[in-house]
Amino acid sequence: MKIDLILGLQWGDEGKGKIVDVLTNNYNIIARFQGGPNAGHTLEFDKIKHVLHTIPSGIFHENKLNVIGNGVVIDPVILKNEITKLHELDIDLRDKLLISRKAHLILPTHRLIDKASELSKGKKKIGSTLKGIGPTYMDKTGRNGLRVGDLELDGWEDKLKALTKKHLNLIKNFNVKFDYNVKVLLKEFDDSIKFLKKIKFIDSEHFLNQAISDGKKILGEGAQGSLLDVDFGTYPFVTSSNTTSAGACTGLGIAPNRIDKVFGIFKAYTTRVGSGPFPTELFDKVGERIAKVGNEFGATTGRPRRCGWLDLVSLKHSISVNGVTDLIMMKGDVLSGIDKLKICTKYDYNGEIVDYLPFSIDKKNIKPIYEEVCGWNEDITNAQSYKELPLNFKNYINFLEDRLKLKIKIVSVGPDRKQTIFIS
Repeated sequence: MKIDLILGLQWGDEGKGKIVDVLTNNYNIIARFQGGPNAGHTLEFDKIKHVLHTIPSGIFHENKLNVIGNGVVIDPVILKNEITKLHELDIDLRDKLLISRKAHLILPTHRLIDKASELSKGKKKIGSTLKGIGPTYMDKTGRNGLRVGDLELDGWEDKLKALTKKHLNLIKNFNVKFDYNVKVLLKEFDDSIKFLKKIKFIDSEHFLNQAISDGKKILGEGAQGSLLDVDFGTYPFVTSSNTTSAGACTGLGIAPNRIDKVFGIFKAYTTRVGSGPFPTELFDKVGERIAKVGNEFGATTGRPRRCGWLDLVSLKHSISVNGVTDLIMMKGDVLSGIDKLKICTKYDYNGEIVDYLPFSIDKKNIKPIYEEVCGWNEDITNAQSYKELPLNFKNYINFLEDRLKLKIKIVSVGPDRKQTIFIS
């Protein structure tokens, strides 16, 4: 038995949470492998919308284990609030949620550093969610972070005090002013740590490898998207972890040869939250229409998402670096009613025509080259099977499959878990 992965192929917000929820019945364990509460995985069923930030998206299913892996950074305050909301829905997590001892903790001062850093950049800010993700990963690589397993050992409070003191000195160096009360923040943090200790901590790499050896089926869940990968994304406008399939190996302790299927998720168009280059971004009424119909607002931040045409150059890049085996297309229903759809198939990169993602895709260097296909006017949100989809929608899928050299196995035609079509 091997592990399957589910990854976003764009700048995040592709709909990974919904698809993990849909596929969970095929697996015994859902394991999140990177990122932090900057993620917002939205699931909708029974006419209720749920947003998860840290907890894996299989949590709503009975008899499934959900593991927060070592590659994830955890804010105890946010996790406590997330769990409390699930308790209000009568979802008991005691036997369903496990946390890696090697996962790093986000401290209140990590969030303060994040804010101070962004304020100091002015107009050149990255567009951080201000959740303290970057500073936490910096402490991780700097080898002085606080981990979940430390909470079981004597002296973790001393580590917290030392790290907090270091952070406060660092904040002073940014030379920016904003209001905060460290004592209040640390009290809230301490209360959340007591809550966190009620959850079972595990040596996740041993647990997951043993599960594979025992024949258990595991689905690794990523956060953000491949174009936000710290190595292969649009640096420096990226997140602080490896969002690609390689990140699942380090974020779960799984060897590469234990990975089987890699499900790559993309929207039928492209969106981006925050700053950074976006070659196919739309600034016209079509872009406004996509944003409105698609309800394109960040699940975590509430910020409006920038919208644009589908970019096959960046999509092929993501497919390549991830080793994608199966494609899943989301939000095709949002494009209903647009007469002509443009698809970027190449770039004009400083006068050279390229079909790969170059070092810089800043608008000074890149001009997207489009091909045009006919759209569809039909409402597809009630379609139950592939044969019920309109011809031009099928033509859109065929065009993409021909250019990407991969089959699209699942299409989503609405936010509810039932609005999902499997293509044989």
